Amino acid sequence: MPKIVVKFGGSNLRSNEEIHRIVKVVSNYNQPLIIVVSAFYGVTNFLVDALDKARHDEEIADKTVKYLFQLKNDSLVHHITDEKILKETIRLIQDQLDELKNFLHGIALTGDASSALEDHVLAYGERLSAIFLHGILKFQGLESVTAFPENIGLITDGEFGNASADFHLSTGRVREALSEDRIYVVPGFYGVSQEQKTTLFGRGGSDYAAAALARCVGASSLDIWKDVNGFLSSDPKLVSNPVLIEKLSYNEAAELAYFGAKILHPRTVEPLTDPRIPVRIFNIYGTLEVNKPLTVISREKSVQSGVVKSVTYSDDFGLLKLKGPGVGLKPGILAKVTTALHLAGINISSVLTSQISINILLAKKDLQNAFAVVSAIELSAVGKLQIDDDISIVAAVGHGITDNYGIAARIFTALASESINVLMSCSGASPIVSYYLVQTNDRTPAVKAIHHEFFEK
Repeated sequence: MPKIVVKFGGSNLRSNEEIHRIVKVVSNYNQPLIIVVSAFYGVTNFLVDALDKARHDEEIADKTVKYLFQLKNDSLVHHITDEKILKETIRLIQDQLDELKNFLHGIALTGDASSALEDHVLAYGERLSAIFLHGILKFQGLESVTAFPENIGLITDGEFGNASADFHLSTGRVREALSEDRIYVVPGFYGVSQEQKTTLFGRGGSDYAAAALARCVGASSLDIWKDVNGFLSSDPKLVSNPVLIEKLSYNEAAELAYFGAKILHPRTVEPLTDPRIPVRIFNIYGTLEVNKPLTVISREKSVQSGVVKSVTYSDDFGLLKLKGPGVGLKPGILAKVTTALHLAGINISSVLTSQISINILLAKKDLQNAFAVVSAIELSAVGKLQIDDDISIVAAVGHGITDNYGIAARIFTALASESINVLMSCSGASPIVSYYLVQTNDRTPAVKAIHHEFFEK
């Protein structure tokens, strides 16, 4: 019988009530599971801050482990009343914290940390969560074992900070390591290189880690428990009556995640597409029925009435603009710029060009570095280089967007009716998404206008 991989995020570990709900969910499956957990809510950011401060503050190591111990201990005492299980769980957590303290002390002594060391330190949040949940499940009579990626053979390509799983090397090892009919609790967020160095799957990468494990073991599904009602037609914080999307294709889910829908990491579906493993989204605050997902993501493609399935947005992008009378025709300009950005480790999201301007869409966090890199290149045709970080992207997603006439016209009309100016737009780069760049202060009314046009009329 194929296993199910179940993933709980940091938002599921914020309170005692939510932890009780996790235990109930695991019980409801009534079968062996592979559970993947994120760090406690806010812990990864706390470790990022600790890494930075440890470079010039010797006391940070002790303060960090003291805080993390108290965070885990208070919750464990609440959930585990068996003295033996409680002591054993605390001992295992303390062992991890002792290791973490030694690494942070080392950073304080040298004043620096390698990429390998940073990845190793940031993964402690997930390691602690796995031990924590294992102890609680054991107390509840749900026999489980912790299975760390370094012990089960989840091998990556070795890239620090943004690794990918190497399925050629991982599949056989992981499948064998997780083959018994029992509950395994695995820390998400990271794998290990062939040299056994910790490599992170990127921020929010526990979803991807769970998907990688699902592929390795040939899972029947990847079940992700959130604190929201599945994928919706838009952000419920912005629109008053969002519609539940019960079915999404892999590509639709990936585009929604890429353009800002926080419910899923953008790379989650990547390992699952070829083996056709579905993703099922549940709400931890719902009924906790494990056979009634809110949204199912699969290979099934469908065009719904109105075509657009969801309107999403992102404030995480910015533009690097190269301006000059002939930049669009001068050979080699774009090649020089993209090569320089690649060598600097800066990812390009999109390029929109004209005769007098080349506009490069980048992550907002990379804009200043990109400006410095491109400024250092000899580009005779470029008269002006500038940054525009006061933008947001609003995207409409759904199969059939580029194949059905009138969709873009309806979107432009909806935006014009609210006096919203579209700075740039792009359709056709993907057959299921059309996106629009607007001023940041126009983002919310833009989302509302498009959502009203397609879902509320």
